[in-house]
Order: sequence, then structure tokens, then C-alpha cells
Amino acid sequence: MKTLAELQAIKNRMKDKVILRDGLEGTRVVVGMATCGIAAGARPVLNALVQGVNEQGLGDKVSVTQTGCIGICQFEPVVEVFEAGKEKTTYVKMTAEKAQRVIEEHLKGGKVVTEYTIGAAQA
Repeated sequence: MKTLAELQAIKNRMKDKVILRDGLEGTRVVVGMATCGIAAGARPVLNALVQGVNEQGLGDKVSVTQTGCIGICQFEPVVEVFEAGKEKTTYVKMTAEKAQRVIEEHLKGGKVVTEYTIGAAQA
């Protein structure tokens, strides 16, 4: 890299790639994997989501990632689903079995599994 123009060109190329990876058109599933989430069983939930999304052929539309503390430790394991143009869905007290139902009904079928959401947990 020799000039400021070269640096700007690299920045512009990378910016486009970041936008593509961000999955703005798809669905992003985020699993809370801080110490509290892992202790509550988030690792099997993450594994079930990754495996289920791949098995259902949803990998081109759905990305599964992990994050740190989501901030609602009493509801761990927590899974958040972000869909373009919709409000975030927060699933709480998840298990690998519940994750399978979320994949089938929400990620594949488009219908939120209401009884697993934070609103149902607080009722």
C-alpha cells in the first residue's frame, strides 16, 4: 500500500464484502454464549441450531452466530432471531429440543413459537 487512494480502494472493496456477509436479506440467529449461557446449556442449543439449519437446507437464508452476554441471565439459554423488517424475537430457557421446533416452525415456517418467547416466560 503506497497511497491514500489505494487504502480508500481497499476500504471500499471490504465495505461491500461486509455488507454481503451481514445477511441483511436473511435471518440472523444469535445465541448468548457468555459464562451464564454456557452454564445454563447454551452450547447444545447452538449446536442444535447450526446442525438443524444445515440439515433443513436453510444455510443460504439463515445464519447462526454466538454473542456474549445478552443481559437477561435468569432466562438463559437465550436465542435472539433478527429478521429484516420485523421486530427481534427473543427465545428464553431454550433447549436443543426447543431449538428443533424453532427451526421447523419459525425459521422454516415463518411462525414464531410464542410459548418459548420472553413475553410468555414473564406471564
